[in-house]
Amino acid sequence: MIVYEHPLSERVRTLLRLEDLFGRFHCYESREVANDHHIALLLVFEILEVASRADLKSDLLQELDRQKQVLLALRGNPEISEDALSHVLNQIESASTQLLQASGKLGQELRDNEWLMSIKQRTVIPGGVCQFDLPSYYFWLQQSSDSRRQALNQWIAPFLPTRDAMQIVLKLLRGSSKATQQIAQQGVYQQMMGGRVAQMLRVSLDDQYNCVPEISANKYALNIRFTVQEGAQRPKPAEDDIAFELTFCAL
Repeated sequence: MIVYEHPLSERVRTLLRLEDLFGRFHCYESREVANDHHIALLLVFEILEVASRADLKSDLLQELDRQKQVLLALRGNPEISEDALSHVLNQIESASTQLLQASGKLGQELRDNEWLMSIKQRTVIPGGVCQFDLPSYYFWLQQSSDSRRQALNQWIAPFLPTRDAMQIVLKLLRGSSKATQQIAQQGVYQQMMGGRVAQMLRVSLDDQYNCVPEISANKYALNIRFTVQEGAQRPKPAEDDIAFELTFCAL
């Protein structure tokens, strides 16, 4: 199954972008080649920009606290595993504590690093980080992979409390509802929202279908149009009925 997620709020949109960036950072940071560590540093700069939303930290703290109260109310419920519940509550408590301990503007340590900011400014120029443009950065790329990795981990460290809190919120959001089986007649599916509140949609599609869902939604209606993707050609509307799973995720 291929799962497509569509955010219905700016907060969730930001969290999904951060999740994608953190995932790619850890992928490239774990490798040995200098070019991979260059990409990892570019991802640190992207994380810095996305995570700099003034209200992100407070949003995460409020959501963690709200979910903590919801879960505490489940204590003693015979249908809920006490061990699993305690594990999630401990994760929430740890993530909240780390976020509260992170003082000042998120990523300010990086913004105060003139050397890193000089590299960041050059990255917006095509080919702007060549050896003759930034010899000191070229020198850094020639160091051992362990040395580069240590520096990358130091630079990403201020964002890890945000990453941990984000992962908890998204995990709870994804597990908040059950999927329903749906059919897109001739590649088109429409549904009135009818007052339904959701922060994210998940469309799960069997990979046997050579198509992609194009999702648009507001508080009134949901529209999904499946398009067929053939190589590098422009997608065209699907003509067959498409079976898929639909989940309305809400906290």
